[in-house]
Amino acid sequence: MRFAVYQVSRKGGREKNEDRMGYCYTRDAGLFALADGMGGHPEGEVASQLSLQMLAALFQRAAKPTLKDPTRFLNEAIIAGHHQLLRYATQKALLDTPRTTIVACLLQGNAAYWSHCGDSRLYLVRGGKLVARTRDHSYSELQDTLRPDAMPAERFNRNVLFTCLGSPGKPVVDTVGPLLLQRGDRILLCSDGLWGNVSDADVTDQLANHPISDAVPDLVEMALRKGGAKCDNVTVLAIEWESAENADSVAAVSTQALGDEVFASTIQASVLGQEVSDELDEAEIERSIREINDAIRRSSSRKS
Repeated sequence: MRFAVYQVSRKGGREKNEDRMGYCYTRDAGLFALADGMGGHPEGEVASQLSLQMLAALFQRAAKPTLKDPTRFLNEAIIAGHHQLLRYATQKALLDTPRTTIVACLLQGNAAYWSHCGDSRLYLVRGGKLVARTRDHSYSELQDTLRPDAMPAERFNRNVLFTCLGSPGKPVVDTVGPLLLQRGDRILLCSDGLWGNVSDADVTDQLANHPISDAVPDLVEMALRKGGAKCDNVTVLAIEWESAENADSVAAVSTQALGDEVFASTIQASVLGQEVSDELDEAEIERSIREINDAIRRSSSRKS
C-alpha cells in the first residue's frame, strides 16, 4: 500500500477537546478512525480515546497482515468499543456512561470499507466529485430521508442523535464496502465541528482542487471562522490513496517493506482497561500530530 495522510484537531471555542483520531497499518491493511466525545455526558474525551484504543488493539490482533472479513471486523470492533465504555462506567461507578460518535475506514488490497455510529462523517472524493458520504444517525437526517418535504419548523435539531457508543441500547453501526479505490482518491474523516460549519460542496471543492496538506487546514480554518466563538471541536483526518504527494507537511507512507507481523500505530493501543486521565490541550494535540507525522516520514524515507 501507498498513501498520504494529513490530520488536524482544533479545540475551537470549547473548554477542552473531546475529539480523538489516529491510524494504524500493517503491510497490507490500514485503519483510520475518528471519534467525537459527546457533551452532556461525562468524560467525552475518555469515550473517544477508549473507542479508538479498542479499534487499534483489535486491528493489531486480527490483521496478520490482512483481515479475513473487513466488514465484520469493523462492526464487531466498534461494538467492542461500546462495551468497553459500559465497563468503564461500571468500574468508575459513574451515574452516566461516557459517550462518543465514531467513524472508521479500513483500506485493504485496493478496496475501502467504512463504518460509523453517530454523526462523525466520511467523505470520498474522486475526480472532482463526491462519490460517497456517510449518512448521520440523527433525527434530522432521518427526517430528511423520510420526509424531504417537511417544513423547516418541523425539522429536528441536527445535533440530536438516535445512536452512539455508550448509549443504553445496542448502537446502530452502518458499514459500507468493498469499494474499489482508484489512484488519487481522497477520503476525509471529520467530526461535526467541521461539517456543521462547512458545506459538502466546500469539502468536495477543497479535496478535489488542492493537495490534502492545503485542503485540510483550509477547511478547518473555514469551520472555525464560521463557527465563531462557540465553535465545536474541529477534527479532520484525510487520506490520499496511491498518493504522489511529497510535501514536507504530509506523512507519505509506503508499507511494502513491512514484514508480516509488523504493526504501526498512532493510536495508543496497549492500555484497554486503563483510565485515560491525561487531558490534551490544543497545543499538545498539534505537537503530537507533528511528532507522529515526522516519525512516519523518517521511517518511510529510510525504507525507500
